[in-house]
This record gives sequence, C-alpha cells and structure tokens, in this order.
Amino acid sequence: MTSLPDDSTLTQDGMDARKNGRVLIIACGALAREILALREANGWQHIDLTCLPAILHNHPEKIVDAVRRVVEANRAAYRTIHVAYGDCGTGGGLQAACDAMGIEMIAGPHCYSFFEGNDAFAARDEFTAFYLTDFLVRQFEAFVWKPLGLDRHPELRDMYFAHYDKLVYQAQTDDPDLTETAMECAQRLGLAFERRFTGYGDLDRQMQDWTTAP
Repeated sequence: MTSLPDDSTLTQDGMDARKNGRVLIIACGALAREILALREANGWQHIDLTCLPAILHNHPEKIVDAVRRVVEANRAAYRTIHVAYGDCGTGGGLQAACDAMGIEMIAGPHCYSFFEGNDAFAARDEFTAFYLTDFLVRQFEAFVWKPLGLDRHPELRDMYFAHYDKLVYQAQTDDPDLTETAMECAQRLGLAFERRFTGYGDLDRQMQDWTTAP
C-alpha cells in the first residue's frame, strides 16, 4: 500500500504522485486517505494520486491556478488526468478551467455533497448544518478552531455559528474514536450533533467510472 503522509502534511503540503501509473487523479489533500483506500480495495494499481494542500479549502481563490499547474506539469506523463475536487468555492472557475484543459472533474459543489451523494445532499436542502468529514474531524483545530481565531477569542463562537443549529458528521468509516471526537467538536461549537455514515458516496462511483474508462 502507498505510504500516506500524516494529516498535517496533507493539510499544509499535499502529496506527490509516484509517477508509475497510467491515470492520474488530482485531489484535495483531505481526500487522500479515501482515494487510496478505494484504490487498494479495488486493485487499481494503474492509478496515481497527487494532492494539493488541503488548507486550500480555506483559500478557494488559489485552487484553480494550483490545479492548472499540476495538470500542465503532469500531462505528458499520463494517459488520462482527472480532478477530484468539487467546486469548493471557486464560483465555477474550476469547472471552466477543467473544461478548457479537457479534464473531467467530479460533479458537486463540495466534498460534503458528493460524500453524501449529490442528489441526496441537494434534496436535504440544509442551510443550518455545519459539516465535518473524517479528515476535518481529525483536523478540526487547523481548519475551524484556529482559522476562526477561536483559540484566542472563544467568545466569538456564538457570533460565527449563530445561523447554524447542528453539526453533521459525515462518516466515511466506522470509527468510534472519530465519532467521539466529532461529538466533542459539536459541543465546542455549541451545536446539536448528528452522525451520518456516508461511506465514499459519489466519490466511489466516480472512481469506478474513471478506472474503467477506455
């Protein structure tokens, strides 16, 4: 199995491809564990994965150019390149860039949507839910608590989260420790807690399509 960088490395630095496959997946570092788990479970050894730093989640204006650079740097080395990012706050810019480069990307506004399944997520029409995935539960401090300054000014919590009523933990794995940590995150944010086991959702189905395409 491919060695996986720790979560802090995936957050700040991302992950380089092995460059010995035929198909390259460019993904957010927050999806590295899930994509590699799917690859190993299905024997997709012709798939390489490279990940941009997951912290770009907090800087969506940087995602499009970062993806473009990775595509251009790797295009000659692979038969096919795909992008495992949702729109992720780029305002349609990432889809437009992928279309211009002839690169297919996964459908959905963000990973919360395609983990649950885009159709199911849209049908819920939830505006007052704050979402965490397995990765974001593990990296709650780096993605939520510290960027919002709550480590220095916890009194700001109620202002930031005034329009949320619950934290939804979208679980990719059955991990009691992660569930307990997610419950603690909800308590820290003053929100009700809901756990939904999503597995890999549309990410699994999209990977199946990409790996079986001619």
